Amino acid sequence: MLVHEFGHYYFAKRSGILVREFSIGMGPKVWWYKKNGTTYTIRILPLGGYVRMAGAADDDEDTLKPGTPVSLQVGDNDEVTMINASSKTTLFNGIPMQVADSDLVDDLYIEGYINGDESELKRYYVNHDATIVEQDGTEVRIAPRDVQFQSASLPHRMITNFAGPMNNFILAIIVFVVLGFMMPGIPTNSSTLGTVSSHSVAAKAGLKPGDTIKKVNSTKISNWNDLANQISNHPNKSLKLTIERNNHSKNVDVTPKAVKQGQTTVGQIGITEKLNTSIGARISYGWTQFATIVSLIFGVLGHMLTHGFNINDFGGPVAIYAGTSQATSLGIDGVLNFLAVLSINLGIVNLLPIPALDGGKLLLNIIEGIRRKPIPEKAEGIVTIIGFGLLMLLMILVTWNDIQRYFIK
Repeated sequence: MLVHEFGHYYFAKRSGILVREFSIGMGPKVWWYKKNGTTYTIRILPLGGYVRMAGAADDDEDTLKPGTPVSLQVGDNDEVTMINASSKTTLFNGIPMQVADSDLVDDLYIEGYINGDESELKRYYVNHDATIVEQDGTEVRIAPRDVQFQSASLPHRMITNFAGPMNNFILAIIVFVVLGFMMPGIPTNSSTLGTVSSHSVAAKAGLKPGDTIKKVNSTKISNWNDLANQISNHPNKSLKLTIERNNHSKNVDVTPKAVKQGQTTVGQIGITEKLNTSIGARISYGWTQFATIVSLIFGVLGHMLTHGFNINDFGGPVAIYAGTSQATSLGIDGVLNFLAVLSINLGIVNLLPIPALDGGKLLLNIIEGIRRKPIPEKAEGIVTIIGFGLLMLLMILVTWNDIQRYFIK
């Protein structure tokens, strides 16, 4: 999730959009630090995080209602540089004011009564880069119109919305490349033998590394999966293998040894697949594995569309926790593989055209491009709220279902 949010953060910054807050975790804050206009926070619940962009649908407006008590820090030219709207923080030499009116987006001013004196209404202009201390004590930049999300060009907004899932995909590819370098070699999925175990059925039949199996009985073999299926499906049954060695063909008879695997008996002859140990193969493994997982996920989504919705097809934080525990038991390889698959899942799910998700936002961007004018903020806000509500309902149902699956027997 951190990688996902960093994608939004980076491209928002590059697009001239003010990132008011970059948060790790949710809930009450435990630490914050402000630099270059962005407040970085760590919050108490270690679940996800968020990027708060000025003017975006999830950005709280800096609306100071009439009667709100604040204190002001005033700098040169009598301009306000900080507004403290929190009872948890006190400004040194702050000017106490009871707000009568304010505009922190366009005209940049605040006016009210100083020290409770209602006989004189005092107006201050607010600096473009001023900050506001919100109710929970977090200090963030105000959000003038020119640095808001909607003020950026449509292409910049689209790449900012897409950047989160894009980072998920990049992370997955990098992790798979790392796994490629950790492996002894990359499977070639050919029917060429890599190793032949000593004293095995294959060794006794005269098979050698480098042999390519062309047929099993009368069945043509084109890849390792075909070969493995033919051998495993014939335990204790004689097979005639047609092999190619040094451009010459010969037939070899083998009888796969019966081996118990769980409740199933399979045939084995003691061979392994040829591996590619080149650097290029290890790097390309990242791309091929990424493509394989994407294909599998779209296959599942397609099945859901054609066969109906099933709550068991989804997994929430509880399922992720359970999956992480299982992956940990498989060692570092299992953890990395789980991380990559999870990252691809998050990226694809976020690209679904559902309001409140990145895919829903991109869909609105596309509609805006077709209409050649912005979608009314009210309409966009209603769609986003409905989508967010449906997502929260789905998350509750999925989480409860996960609890029943993993913890309630």
